[in-house]
Amino acid sequence: MIALCSSGVFLSNGVPCETASVSPGEGRKRTLTWSVLQSHNVSGGEDQLQIRFDAMASHDITYVGIIQQARASGMQEFPLPYALTNCHNSLCAVGGTINEDDHAFGLSAAKKYGGIYVPANQSVIHSYAREQLAGCGKMILGSDSHTRYGALGTMGVGEGGPELCKQLLKNTWDADYPEVVLVYLTGAPKMGVGPHDVALALVKATFESGFVRNRVLEFAGPGIASLPIDYRNGIDVMTTETACLSSIWETDDTVKLFYETHGRAEAYKPLRPGESAYYDRMVTIDLGTVEPMIALPFHPSNAWPIREFLDNADDILSAVEWDAKKRWPMVKPRLTDKIRDGGVWADQGIVAGCAGGLFDNITAAADILRGGGVGDGGFSLSVYPTSVPVSLALTRAGVTADLLETGTIIKPSFCGPCFGAGDVPANNALSLRHTTRNFPNREGSKPGDGQFSGVCLMDARSIAATARNGGKITPATETDCDIRPLPYRFDASPYVKRVYNGIGNPQPGTELVMGPNITDWPEIQPLADNLLVELAAVLRDEVTTTDELIPSGETSAYRSNPLRLAEFTLSRREPQYVPRAKAAAMAEADRLSGKAPAALTSLLNRVGDGATLLKTTQFGSAIYANKPGDGSAREQAASCQRVLGGCANFCRSFATKRYRSNCINWGILPFTLEEDFTGENGDCVFIPGVRESLAAGKEALPATLLRSDGRTESLILHLQNLTEDEQEILLDGCLMNYYRKRNS
Repeated sequence: MIALCSSGVFLSNGVPCETASVSPGEGRKRTLTWSVLQSHNVSGGEDQLQIRFDAMASHDITYVGIIQQARASGMQEFPLPYALTNCHNSLCAVGGTINEDDHAFGLSAAKKYGGIYVPANQSVIHSYAREQLAGCGKMILGSDSHTRYGALGTMGVGEGGPELCKQLLKNTWDADYPEVVLVYLTGAPKMGVGPHDVALALVKATFESGFVRNRVLEFAGPGIASLPIDYRNGIDVMTTETACLSSIWETDDTVKLFYETHGRAEAYKPLRPGESAYYDRMVTIDLGTVEPMIALPFHPSNAWPIREFLDNADDILSAVEWDAKKRWPMVKPRLTDKIRDGGVWADQGIVAGCAGGLFDNITAAADILRGGGVGDGGFSLSVYPTSVPVSLALTRAGVTADLLETGTIIKPSFCGPCFGAGDVPANNALSLRHTTRNFPNREGSKPGDGQFSGVCLMDARSIAATARNGGKITPATETDCDIRPLPYRFDASPYVKRVYNGIGNPQPGTELVMGPNITDWPEIQPLADNLLVELAAVLRDEVTTTDELIPSGETSAYRSNPLRLAEFTLSRREPQYVPRAKAAAMAEADRLSGKAPAALTSLLNRVGDGATLLKTTQFGSAIYANKPGDGSAREQAASCQRVLGGCANFCRSFATKRYRSNCINWGILPFTLEEDFTGENGDCVFIPGVRESLAAGKEALPATLLRSDGRTESLILHLQNLTEDEQEILLDGCLMNYYRKRNS
């Protein structure tokens, strides 16, 4: 089905080859990736990229913080098209007026600085970007990890808010030139196999080994021609779950038709890899061999062919229960109770968001359900079209009526089910979702309160087949499905009549509408000569997600209030993190006010003259995690640590570039260790001369682990591959301080 090749390959005459008439160095310059990246690179060098993007997009969990950072750093107007969408947390927050307060802020900012404002429920962020911003050969930066538009010939990059702030200040996104992986597609999918099936198979094959981590996926091969554009977009958006950096596909008449349909024919141009293009690795996918897939909790890579899962359900679900009990001793999972009456029975089906709510997915689900029904038992099915234009097309085609007749609920454009803010399942329920992720408690449950629900990712086609069978999990290929694709007719009227478009027309006299929950960022101190940090959380899971670092859902009611949001940091994973971090921050505040906290002096006496060191040693908190930062691009995973006094992350490696960048931009030192780390909560790490070492570009820093029982241990901490700008940001304490200093 899928094969991985870790050695380099050339693409000659459209076929992968081991050798070619050109060198790998020359062949590398013939990839689509090279042409797109270098056309946006202003560094003057080919290996160190400094990228200026064509457009940006943010949703309502991030845009307030980004604009507040940019304002504090001197921004006067948006220098590039910037879309502010309202499809995320502001639609689910509680707390009085704060929803509409954020919307009012967003509209006023779009007017003041010259941006695009997409009102609530008009579109999810990535649908709007596909429909209105993408273009062949372009690059788009988004403050969401699923910023992926490669199937439309556009390289999308998902990053934390500070990277968007840099673009607003006319600076660049900096990275080393990445390795490029050829994803070579052959064959055609079977009836009933959808894009999520292909995507989950790809994630399963690549994620755990890190095969494509921080690399660009470049899709080519004869199999592309068999895929409609929604199918391609559905695969592409899920490439984020492989941990790749970005993606790009070769384009054809199908892509051309997409742009023509959306009234933007000029945005199309043919993109093809050059003859003998060279790739560092290769993934081959025979689309005809892909089977309907299901991803079990707690990651999209925990994927199985549905038939194999059903044949081994007791063992597989027992393993999930064991994993859940290990993570959360309070919960009592009973997923094996779903095995009965000759099958495995689910309680809920959801088709939603940038991966699921596409026109073709919904019409396919309607074809499978037509003539049947969801049933009057415990199983429910909800469908969220990805934008109002998609919903309008479904209505005009009669698809919405067909689905409503089956008992399906049609809901507005909203990302909620993807992050725990809509259709939260019942305790011990099993939910099947064509959404992007099934991370721990991302669906909205609170394991710390004894709640548990299991989310499995499946394609809309198999979810519809399951719904037709009353919730009995059924692969779509085992039904009499007759899927007949409908032509998509895009009508821009909802956008023309409702979306504010102020590109190139800033109105600087406009007052920003600042609700009482919208606050400025607190003052952050620059890095001191020495650093002492207390471990406020030690996480030894294989991977720690950003959803664990800062949960979404109702916690994000305070997304526009940094200090209040920070109260939820690690709340569902390590509830004692916040009180530990706040205690450290209070001790540092005392030190800065001229006091001499006895506990700090005592700790510093273990490494020198405590009274003298106290004057030059910053004190804060830190976390250790084996591999932190998988998942969402939300900057709050780092900023919430920082406003609580967090100064460092220690890890074996970072799961993604974007989380490491978030840490750096918020002044959190991104330390890695080569040896096993034995520190525990309450232990401290002292790093002498950290400011001097950082300024000198040293990559190996000596440190001392000060155990709470009085023992000490020598450490070597690594700060690797920092750019000069990143060094300065860390020295200044955060990106805002860095720009404030430059502008003064």
